[in-house]
Amino acid sequence: MKNDPTSRPVDAGGAAPAKHFIRQIIEEDLRANTHGGRVVTRFPPEPNGYLHIGHAKAVCLNFGMAREYGGECHLRMDDTNPTKEEVEYIESIREDVRWLGFDWGKHFYYASDYFDKMYECAAQLIRKGKAYVCGLTAEEWSKDYRGAPPAPGRASPSRNRPPEESLALFEEMRAGKHPDGSLCVRAKIDMASPNLHLRDPVLYRILHATHPNTGDRWCIYPTYDFAHPLEDAFEGITHSLCTLEFEVHRPLYDWVIENLDGLPSRPRQYEFARLNLNYTVMSKRRLLELVQEGRVRGWDDPRMPTICGLRRRGYTPESIRAFTEVIGLTKYESLSDVARLEHGLRDDLNKRAARRLAVLNPLRVIIENADALPASVNAVNNPEDESAGTRPVPFSSELFIERDDFMENPPPKYFRLSPGGSVRLRYAGFLTCTRVEKDAIVCKWSPPEAGLKVKGTIHWVSAKHAVPAEIRLYDRLFTVEDPLAQAAAEGKDYHEFLNPDSLVTVAGFVEAGLADVRPAERFQFERLGYFCADPDSTPGKLVFNRTVTLKDPWAKAAGKR
Repeated sequence: MKNDPTSRPVDAGGAAPAKHFIRQIIEEDLRANTHGGRVVTRFPPEPNGYLHIGHAKAVCLNFGMAREYGGECHLRMDDTNPTKEEVEYIESIREDVRWLGFDWGKHFYYASDYFDKMYECAAQLIRKGKAYVCGLTAEEWSKDYRGAPPAPGRASPSRNRPPEESLALFEEMRAGKHPDGSLCVRAKIDMASPNLHLRDPVLYRILHATHPNTGDRWCIYPTYDFAHPLEDAFEGITHSLCTLEFEVHRPLYDWVIENLDGLPSRPRQYEFARLNLNYTVMSKRRLLELVQEGRVRGWDDPRMPTICGLRRRGYTPESIRAFTEVIGLTKYESLSDVARLEHGLRDDLNKRAARRLAVLNPLRVIIENADALPASVNAVNNPEDESAGTRPVPFSSELFIERDDFMENPPPKYFRLSPGGSVRLRYAGFLTCTRVEKDAIVCKWSPPEAGLKVKGTIHWVSAKHAVPAEIRLYDRLFTVEDPLAQAAAEGKDYHEFLNPDSLVTVAGFVEAGLADVRPAERFQFERLGYFCADPDSTPGKLVFNRTVTLKDPWAKAAGKR
């Protein structure tokens, strides 16, 4: 039944997700009929960059709670700063939210949709003596007037300007009669407050800049702290869910709501800890630096924590949604381990990814008893999914195997191929090495029914039928868990911790069936990891990205396994 607090979804294992504090708040509001049984959330990104995995947590929370409790979630572009916002970012945000599996229906909005109403709200506060037009520059304000707790600040010389005079100046600001930075509208709150956000914060400022949505209609723009509560009130938001850095802004959010008459609703803000992920950076500014400096190949570089980068790398939306659920929701900051994200991805891809054969570092094998060979062998598409069936894979007298799967002088307990030794070929019987030549090894083939007792199994592709492919082996972008914190502690530039091996490109071969692969198709290359066809692929050139290894090499290197 709609808005039934007991009808919560279950995860893949059959267990209900944890009842975190936001769920508890919503369920209590539903029991108390606080909002008339309504649950309306919103995801309000600023269109000044691409969404990353941290935003995915907010997307999944806001859309997830609305879906779970029979409500609605609005997608709203908080486009209050035209100097940093672009249509490119707006379109990418819409695409990313859809890819994560969510739909806003008819509820797509811009903050700029409400600029007329926001202007009237600011004018109302001025008329009520709760706001004024200030003539101090930003530098003068921060240096000489705002102050720093516990000391109180100084009142602006404009603080007691008559409302009529402030209203006239506000109209002149709107008419473009004053230059940027010369005037602003400030709320008149408390210059002695220990919360700096209540020391007469700016509500409106002058910006002569073309807006991506409203063009040149406006040259004054509301600040985010003023616009945010108004947008929520105009849209009837019941639960305004923000990350923890906005907790200190909540008194101003509440002040705006409490001091305006005629608002259609009275929303509440609740804060949760943002998602921080190790071995990367999550700041939009830092990510933009990496792009602009050419340290990555763009916002969708598979090493980036952006949603488009994760999508290009081969991540699934299901794995990201599951990750945001499993890490939970708290009120304290923490650093999440990317290994947990990768573990969930492996579990997801293990169930859905078709198995294929590929060789990344090829060594040629010549089979001497060529007359005995079958033309093809039958291979399982996915052992986790019987309905996936099987496929024929071409076989021939020349194969490629991994160079690491052969040693001419092996150490004790080496179970792969060596002179005189035998291994099982995946799906295709056995190989016994009879001699070593300059650029190849020569082997005898035995059929599966030969029943040779071996301890090792290796993969292969038919050299005659193999398709060349560029394989991009991606790894973590940084070599330390928290590059910004470590750089600050050691007095270094965080760029010094960039991983020089975060991308290694090799020329490999894949089985013939992948010749017509489509971009974004995901596979497990047996024994090698999970891979995804990159958009750079063309009919004449295959490109695959390694999404994730079969096991966590970083944990093994750290002695955790």
